[in-house]
Amino acid sequence: MSAKSGHGAPDVGGSPQLLTLRARRDFLAAAKGLKQVRQGLVLQARPHETSRQEYLRGDTQPAIRFGLTATRKIGNAVIRNRVKRRLRALAHELLPKHGQAGYDYVLIGRIHTARREASQLRRDVISALKAIHRPRKTEHSSH
Repeated sequence: MSAKSGHGAPDVGGSPQLLTLRARRDFLAAAKGLKQVRQGLVLQARPHETSRQEYLRGDTQPAIRFGLTATRKIGNAVIRNRVKRRLRALAHELLPKHGQAGYDYVLIGRIHTARREASQLRRDVISALKAIHRPRKTEHSSH
């Protein structure tokens, strides 16, 4: 299966399309980007080039792409699937509002993700997204 839009919903109100990362190279590229750690998850982010799918569709606005990871370290298959379901729901809810078009995001489940209250997990995601996109001072700007 290739990258796909969330629930097949049409693009509403000019918000960027949400696509799912599937290729290992995209996850590895995101791992080289920015990272924010919260109790409920780890968020990795990196700007991406226009994907082949976006180019072929003739999309004028870059998409937001996201991937989910839950390793065996956090629990058995039932727990890992629960973690991924929770992170997927939050990604669909929050990335169009707080993410930036043209970015790849990887949400990595942690041991606390499965049992963390929904409101706390939501705050974790929003806080991590804000921190990722906070303007950074460059070394040259302090002169």
